[in-house]
Amino acid sequence: MTKLKENGSLLIANMKKLSSLFIFIFLVSCTSNTIFKKPEDLIPKDTMSLLMQDMMIASSAKFVKNKKLQKRINYMAFVYDKYKIDSIRFQKSNFYYTSKIDLYEEIITDAKKELEVKKEFYKKRKSTLDSIKKDAIKKSKIKVNTIKSDVILDTLKTIIK
Repeated sequence: MTKLKENGSLLIANMKKLSSLFIFIFLVSCTSNTIFKKPEDLIPKDTMSLLMQDMMIASSAKFVKNKKLQKRINYMAFVYDKYKIDSIRFQKSNFYYTSKIDLYEEIITDAKKELEVKKEFYKKRKSTLDSIKKDAIKKSKIKVNTIKSDVILDTLKTIIK
């Protein structure tokens, strides 16, 4: 009976060593040093950044109503047409850039920065247009009030005569 316990504990000790060896081999083999070869029709880095900006705008505009009050329109085809590429070329380039994390991170960071700049520009433009609109409304009310008072005075003068 004691021999069975010793054999069992020896077997367990060997299995622990074997499993730790497999885990070590698995962890060592998981390091990704895979760099895919550069596609022939690779989209340049700066163009890829602009493309990503437009793709982010197009994907977020999918749930906003357009002038015809329509939602859920896929604008990606327009983005591909703008840059004269197809989805396969984008996919190959995107796959290549994702294999080079530093480049891809730089592209995404540039795209986000430019989107923030555009956001601030349009926010300022909207506030300027809103203030112009408010001023125009105030001026039109003043003109309407003065016109009404002039008409009333003229009417009163004609009645009095």
